[in-house]
Amino acid sequence: SMSTEYTADEVAKHHTEGDCWIIIHGNVYDVTAYVDEHPGGDIIMDVAGADGTDQFEDMAHSEEAREELKKYIIGKLKK
Repeated sequence: SMSTEYTADEVAKHHTEGDCWIIIHGNVYDVTAYVDEHPGGDIIMDVAGADGTDQFEDMAHSEEAREELKKYIIGKLKK
């Protein structure tokens, strides 16, 4: 749920195709189920376990992609 907070260290432990978390705009997403579906392919693994905000914005993701991302939110990054 959105009340759950994760540290960057916790997120960093989830950096494989079978267990993939990413941080975007301070939110934490478990995108494990999405890795194989990602239209950009394995590039998503470049930010596995890390903050992918800059990469996400650099790719100019569509509104559809932003809506899709919401399905995978698991919490917030602990400040």
